[in-house]
Amino acid sequence: MPSTRRQFLRSALGASTLVTLAPFAPPLLCRTALAAGSRRPGDDQTALVVIQLSGGNDGLNCVVPYADDTYARLRTTLRLTASEVHRIDDYLGFHPEMGQCHRLFQDGLFGVVQGVGYPKSSREHPAAERDWQTARPADPRCPTGWVGRFADHACDRQPGSAPAALVSDISKPFGLTAERAVIPSIRSLRDTALAAGSHAAEHAEAVRLVAGATPGGGNPALDLVRASAAAARDVSLRIDAASRATPGAYPDTKLAARLRDVATLVRADAGFRIFYTDLGGDGFGGFDNHAFQKDHHASLLRQLSDAIAAFIDDLRRDGLADRVALMTVSEFGRTVTENGRHGTNHGAAAPVFLAGGCLRGGLIGKHPDLADLDNDAPRHHTDFRQVYATMLDAWLRCDSATVLGEPFAHVDIFRA
Repeated sequence: MPSTRRQFLRSALGASTLVTLAPFAPPLLCRTALAAGSRRPGDDQTALVVIQLSGGNDGLNCVVPYADDTYARLRTTLRLTASEVHRIDDYLGFHPEMGQCHRLFQDGLFGVVQGVGYPKSSREHPAAERDWQTARPADPRCPTGWVGRFADHACDRQPGSAPAALVSDISKPFGLTAERAVIPSIRSLRDTALAAGSHAAEHAEAVRLVAGATPGGGNPALDLVRASAAAARDVSLRIDAASRATPGAYPDTKLAARLRDVATLVRADAGFRIFYTDLGGDGFGGFDNHAFQKDHHASLLRQLSDAIAAFIDDLRRDGLADRVALMTVSEFGRTVTENGRHGTNHGAAAPVFLAGGCLRGGLIGKHPDLADLDNDAPRHHTDFRQVYATMLDAWLRCDSATVLGEPFAHVDIFRA
């Protein structure tokens, strides 16, 4: 066992600080151990999955106003016609590659909050991303993200918990920046593996070092290490068992693999309340389609639709779909008019997609009026913080005003 681990244990004991198993097991397990081991019967076990569509998703070619003359006139090569879309009604239809989401929509498991944005929204990636990530657009110096503040609040109520996790290989989004909570990044469930016996020697050495030469003796730090080791092992075994269960059929994409990992962690009851993942990657993101948008956007939407459907179908198989709500976020929509490179430019409002067993499903709010545009972009009528507030208050049972800094009206997205 490296000397740095001994130093950690001795210094932690001497400072009377909280001793965890962080040096011996991945942060997911050691931090989750206390939460998983201390939950009370009847605690709300709902989970929220957030998919970041990096780059600014073109909502008009997701939920397509195929019967709108303005849409047809301003999109000469990107226009989708009535014969191509999956029809929702006589005006709107889903993109041709969103067939699986359309199936969920017909089953009442997929919803669309239309016209989502915020007042005086930025059309530059860094500023718009920060606004959505902090949920405090009026405070450009806000030091924490909305998920991070939720995690801080949850940890205050339940010390030692791991309320949120990034399940992706991208850089941690600013929205997961917290003051006190540790929010782990999980690239693969292999990162969380703690096979029975694989760390037994290290755990025994940790207990021996904390105890010093005196076994027992009512040492609080020793008791905590023992309890943490047992709880971490328990969570690890549940994750391992859930991983060995036969999964549903998932497509061979990164997003699908991440959602499969999320489903495993939900089955294992690992203690997380928010799972954050992405489609589009780091930087400006794959949805920033200024040129040759049609085929690239179609590929992304196929990945999104197929992965969400596989995830929901997998959870339904085990009766878990009512415990999970999924939503998408993107920093802005796109302009109505396509540019000279067969792409679109930064816009304003866009739809937020929802999926889950407890959601109302269907279309929520009106589609933006293309006769009343905001500098060539759809105007918003629903503030994105209203969606956040609804998820925080109604789904995660966390006071949204504490997280968002002020109260926001809810959006009618859950079943009665």
